[in-house]
Amino acid sequence: MKRVALIGYGAIGRSIAAKMLLDNSGPARLVAIQMREYQLARGRLEIPPEVLATSRIEETLGAAPDIVIEAASHEAVAQWGPAVLGHGCELFVLSTGALAADELRAALFTQAQRSGGYLSIPCGALAGFDGLRSLREAGLTQVSYRSTKPPAAWRGTEAERVCDLDSLQDSRVIFRGSAREAARRFPRNANLAVAVALAGVGLDTTEVQLIADPHARGNSGHLVARTENAVLDVKLTGMAFDSNPKTSEITGLSVVAALTNGSGFIRYK
Repeated sequence: MKRVALIGYGAIGRSIAAKMLLDNSGPARLVAIQMREYQLARGRLEIPPEVLATSRIEETLGAAPDIVIEAASHEAVAQWGPAVLGHGCELFVLSTGALAADELRAALFTQAQRSGGYLSIPCGALAGFDGLRSLREAGLTQVSYRSTKPPAAWRGTEAERVCDLDSLQDSRVIFRGSAREAARRFPRNANLAVAVALAGVGLDTTEVQLIADPHARGNSGHLVARTENAVLDVKLTGMAFDSNPKTSEITGLSVVAALTNGSGFIRYK
């Protein structure tokens, strides 16, 4: 049974913890949750005593995890990712937008090479990465990703300078450009754009559209990839967390599914 530590105790982190603790007979056991200082008192009331609640990476790694799940922020990937990989762990990254930074990717790669750790990207709130990787072997000619979310998901971003989100009547493209630029300008909304880019044709060639739509029911991601002989066209819509409209509830479930798949007798690749 794999020992798992979780970094982040926001909406996604709590959903992952709840699912893992509900099924303690699964293939992975939660041994530690790293959270912010102000979350510790509440966290210790919500999780069983055998699961370490801490705000320090040294204590998280001291719990001897095989897998560390990052469900916190871009800053968490940069701050603690090298230490996790340097410890020889598998690192699940959900804040994949952080990987748009070339220097950080290089630092993570160096640490993983030295220690035998490695980085995994769960599918999150999108499907089709298996097909995208397959088409990459055939020679991708075009990859596009479109993210559509209700106006509330774009509050606090530069979308507020593009349009009046509160009075929006129809869908509005608030960004069109490369995955790298999307990650720079919309860091909390472009995680999947970066994941698609890294799995496909790269950060500067992947075409991205970000859309605010007052009629949207949940957050949707639409991936289209082409080769000379094949087309992949996948769309997934998931309901957002009430506490975090930028993020779909299915994101946490994709992590649990990846843990289950990794230890199953039949494994889907």
